[in-house]
Amino acid sequence: MLQICIPALVILPLLSGLASAADAGRPNIVFIMMDDLGATDLGCTGSKYYQTPNIDRLAAQGMRFTQAYSACPVCSPTRAALLTGLYPARLHLTDFIPGEVNPRKHKLLRPEFHQELPLETVTIAERLKGAGYVTAAIGKWHLGAAGFEPQRHGFEIARGGFERGSVLSHFAPYLKDGRQLPGLENPPDGEFITERLTTEAEKFLEQQSAERPFFLYLSHYAVHTPIQAQAEAIARYAAIKPPGLQRNPVFAGLVDAMDKSVGRVLAKLDELKFADNTLVIFTSDNGGLATSGQPTNLPATNNAPLREGKGYLYEGGIRVPLIVRWPGDAAPGSTCDVPTITMDLASTICAACEVPVSDPLDGVSIVPLLAGQNIPPRDILYWHYPHYSPQGGRAGGAIRDGDYKLIEYYDSGRRELFHLATDVSESQNLVDREPEVAQRLAAKLASWLKQVDAQMPTPSPGFVPNEQAADGSITLAAETADVHGIMLRYEPLPHKDTLGFWVRQDDWASWEFVVTTPGEFAVELLQGCGAGSGGSQVDVEVADQKLSMTVEETGGFQKFTPRTIGSVKIAEPGRYTLTVKPRTKPGAAVMDLRSVRLLPQPAD
Repeated sequence: MLQICIPALVILPLLSGLASAADAGRPNIVFIMMDDLGATDLGCTGSKYYQTPNIDRLAAQGMRFTQAYSACPVCSPTRAALLTGLYPARLHLTDFIPGEVNPRKHKLLRPEFHQELPLETVTIAERLKGAGYVTAAIGKWHLGAAGFEPQRHGFEIARGGFERGSVLSHFAPYLKDGRQLPGLENPPDGEFITERLTTEAEKFLEQQSAERPFFLYLSHYAVHTPIQAQAEAIARYAAIKPPGLQRNPVFAGLVDAMDKSVGRVLAKLDELKFADNTLVIFTSDNGGLATSGQPTNLPATNNAPLREGKGYLYEGGIRVPLIVRWPGDAAPGSTCDVPTITMDLASTICAACEVPVSDPLDGVSIVPLLAGQNIPPRDILYWHYPHYSPQGGRAGGAIRDGDYKLIEYYDSGRRELFHLATDVSESQNLVDREPEVAQRLAAKLASWLKQVDAQMPTPSPGFVPNEQAADGSITLAAETADVHGIMLRYEPLPHKDTLGFWVRQDDWASWEFVVTTPGEFAVELLQGCGAGSGGSQVDVEVADQKLSMTVEETGGFQKFTPRTIGSVKIAEPGRYTLTVKPRTKPGAAVMDLRSVRLLPQPAD
């Protein structure tokens, strides 16, 4: 795999005359962690809708990593990985705290995981504090309640963090029932939390001196739900015709506030003359939220060309922006396509600050990359997410080895293999074309899971699939389908919410469901089909009965039309399986299928 860090050649000759940060003493660290910011949510990473001039300027002053990954597709595990330099699987902290438990809805029971960052772990704040740094955590914590606060993990100063992952509102009062954010008690009504956290960061910087280096961990609640922003910014973006799939003006306003915060922090570093000796790192805890329509019917963002978003092991869920500015050490305007992951940042900070680390970490220092050099060979990255995410992601693991990436789902054993250099959108599953590669990566993933003592989910004895509703109907949504074959997949984006990519006749779908009140049911499919793809013959089987239909064109694959194709009789209560299998496929695709409904019919 070709891995290159590209400096801005017009600027590089000027750097030879600059003193390195080491000559001026150990660098200060400002680490800015955003929440749910996608890899394509910045102007400098491709957004044509969101305007991020301050972050774009930061990228122009440093190095932007084009293949940066979070340690997990959700927040708490990534934050734990950042602070410790260890994989979430090794920490046994693998889901957002407190996580989701629904034994009736999910086939697998989640493993029990730490509801806090264990005190015996060693954080970068503790390492830096021991080396003489002033340490501060301002903003989101989400790594434990009382007894596990930032102050118990090496931070001398902490403001605005608590055990939960989001505030009730981005406007004060931030929490309900009179509860207060630590250090931000009694804020004036209407205060915007992004601005308040920035003010707290500025105050901290103003209290520092050149005699003692500092580590500021500024962890914003933006751009996490609830999707809220200030009226002026919303109005400004609402007046813009979106040029692409990113089109939520409220989310855009939240991005705008985030960008202004970064601009204020950078300006304060300049004002206090800290900028030349400060390593600034900007990143996110997971990919952008692409499945929520709060507070409108629009998703928060869209991560295209990356697939899906937060909560999924696809690239949209784990690729994140990463920008590093370190005057004299990171070439301005440079980019690097070497894959990096959250744990690398702990190793990087320790290396930059010349803090020795005797215990092994899972990350590697990317300091050499900043200088255009190579890091030790490390093509393999791993993910372990043994949970069902609120966004619809299923329990699974993933491995990236060179340009190949394999995802394996724990509830079905399904494997998907992608070649990211030629298919960053993960649209071509190669598991049938390159079975040796799939087997090799699956074996490596299994070996790593054992090595880190990864906790695995177990079958749920209380699982009740697709229960019959009070009115007797049974709805089999695309989200709950089991897909069989190679290309067919569930597409969760709000404007799709469908089984799509049905481009192979041999691919099929099935649903388990439970009948409590038997009888006769009409079978209704909510199908869509684009021009030129009509005419596929499809069989629907349930309870030893088969119905057939011919797919009709509807004017678009996401233009769904209900089709009643007949009725079936289910004589006894119990658990059943319904399958949808094509017999012919004359066009490019069979159809898109949003749901199958069994509708009770009056008794004769």
